[in-house]
Amino acid sequence: MQPDTSSTLGAYSDEALIQRLPGFTNHYATVNGVRLHYVEGGSGPALICLPGWPQTWYSYHPIAAELAQHYRVIIVDIRGMGSSGKPATGYDKKTMAQDIYALLRHLNIEKASLLGHDIGGMVASSFGFNYPQATEKLILADGAHPSEGMRQMPLLPAPGAFNDKMDGQQPYVWWMAFNQVKELPEQLLAGRFHYLLDYLFRYVMLDERQMSAFDREVYAAVYNQPENIRAANAWYQALNQDIADANTYERLTMPVLGIGSNVSFNYLQMSLPYMAENVEVVGILDSGHYMYEEKPAQVVDAVLRFLKHAG
Repeated sequence: MQPDTSSTLGAYSDEALIQRLPGFTNHYATVNGVRLHYVEGGSGPALICLPGWPQTWYSYHPIAAELAQHYRVIIVDIRGMGSSGKPATGYDKKTMAQDIYALLRHLNIEKASLLGHDIGGMVASSFGFNYPQATEKLILADGAHPSEGMRQMPLLPAPGAFNDKMDGQQPYVWWMAFNQVKELPEQLLAGRFHYLLDYLFRYVMLDERQMSAFDREVYAAVYNQPENIRAANAWYQALNQDIADANTYERLTMPVLGIGSNVSFNYLQMSLPYMAENVEVVGILDSGHYMYEEKPAQVVDAVLRFLKHAG
């Protein structure tokens, strides 16, 4: 049975939002002990799309229709996101990758390519490590598997590096620590999440105008709920386990593409060769972190070129 979100989210519910994406439909599946919401459109080889924080499946709306002209596009609200289940546990990326693998089995898909942004890139990376036989190609947009390098993130920003816009050379991502705190973020942000969204989009985007007022309301409507804040922060609270898991993995052998914005291009260039043998990294340096909104055409071009030609 599908959850009824219309009464609480109204114009921002999945049922309303899917009307803005012709050719796509809403679906729900209970797999690996959690109910996942996903939207699907197009035909051809499967392309699994995983969003990041603090967004939902709707973050793919600027690029989904064009991708669906070539692929069977399946955009998943990962565990803890949007209309998907928010259990008490299971937010380590290995378990979340198990969710995605179980969904593929449910859909009778033997092998797929994955595109993950932000936290979605962490989950996509874990999928590649744990299910290489089911991974055709892997695309990581401003997000990759957690590693020991995260422990070197500064408590204090470098002098002069913490301004209105994130410094791509010396990024200060204070929310990585804030989201570790249990219970307090829910108390501070419930019903007020738009303050964090507005700050975040201003800080990490080069052109925050590309995140529309409607898009902001979509995400605020979801993350205003305390349970949704709690579940999303659990992605961050599992990072120590993710790093421990990373230390057990062999390097990936399937083709891997990193797409880096102005704040992560250097990081992906340095980190991905340690993660995978067959790596390409492209930069969209005239975009901030939310590149699907800022530079959708460049993202689509990079994704399609890689999926069609990389081997």
